[in-house]
Amino acid sequence: MKLNIAVLPGDGIGPEIISVALDVTKAICDKFKHNLSFEYGICGADAIDKVGNPYPDETHELCMRSDAVLFGAVGHPRFDNDPSAKVRPEQGLLAMRKKLGLYANIRPVVTFETLIHKSPLRADLVKGADFMCIRELTGGLYFGRPQGRSEDGNVAYDTCVYSRDEVVRIVTLAYEYAMKRRKKLTIVDKANVLATSRLWREVSKEIAPKFPEVETEFMFVDNAAMRMIQWPTSFDVIVTENMFGDILTDEGSVITGSMGLLPSASIGTYTSVFEPIHGSWPQAAGQNIANPLATILSAAMMFEYAFNLKDEASLIRGAVDASMNANVRTADIQIDGEKSFSTSEVGNWIVDFINKA
Repeated sequence: MKLNIAVLPGDGIGPEIISVALDVTKAICDKFKHNLSFEYGICGADAIDKVGNPYPDETHELCMRSDAVLFGAVGHPRFDNDPSAKVRPEQGLLAMRKKLGLYANIRPVVTFETLIHKSPLRADLVKGADFMCIRELTGGLYFGRPQGRSEDGNVAYDTCVYSRDEVVRIVTLAYEYAMKRRKKLTIVDKANVLATSRLWREVSKEIAPKFPEVETEFMFVDNAAMRMIQWPTSFDVIVTENMFGDILTDEGSVITGSMGLLPSASIGTYTSVFEPIHGSWPQAAGQNIANPLATILSAAMMFEYAFNLKDEASLIRGAVDASMNANVRTADIQIDGEKSFSTSEVGNWIVDFINKA
């Protein structure tokens, strides 16, 4: 099979973790006799420095002509610490989502038996947690207009906007995923306060009868945030709007013990994007200490969701499990007293495991 992917390393630790994930991708393609073709593109702070645009037209054209995008991370403290900056790395990420029509972010939250001790929650709470967060990506506060500041700078405003079609699209997708899993869907909103949430709930109630096998529950976002900590195993599939999803998925990542473990897929109209959920961690850039597993698992999602190659995805996940069972881990997830491995060492071990499988 011909696999044509765009590779966007981005900022901070992005190039290091993407390099490892690409090595794993190459090993899988060699193993299964696929023809891999890839091309690099720039984005984020790196692209701002080079061309003044965090998502240049050339990068967008590369993504559009590719079958999938393997993406690292964007962000840099010099922009975070400058509220007056007119151009920011994260604007490139939002532009990519909008231009590629990436309306759904899929984030699986799965605990690993060997890492339960790393979770800040009690083992009996997190053991067996396995749920999927589906976050709407192209609407809500991040894209609503008007948005800005008053002339005197003393008032700021953001507008939360959703259309019926946007809600139908994402909620229907969530039901379809629930049908493939344990057939339970939690729809998270704030319908007691927000007009957009009342639209979400109204539309969702119209869609629910089309999926009678799925148990549907509605939950306010504050309650969902609490339940995720108190009883994470109660969830199967969660669907919610953009900002709520942004917050809840980061909260969910803590359950596993490290943000460096969770992959994601952004599915949409054109080319899908596969990326770890963590940020660019610029303080660690070039130190070869970042956990590459989330990016490697994102590559597994790429094989499964972009190319429907489930055996390939399964081998990657098996290799990741094996690496943790063998205590080949970066410092953030290593057992106390055990030797920690570097980013590249973890990647090399996993590639070797794939080659021998």
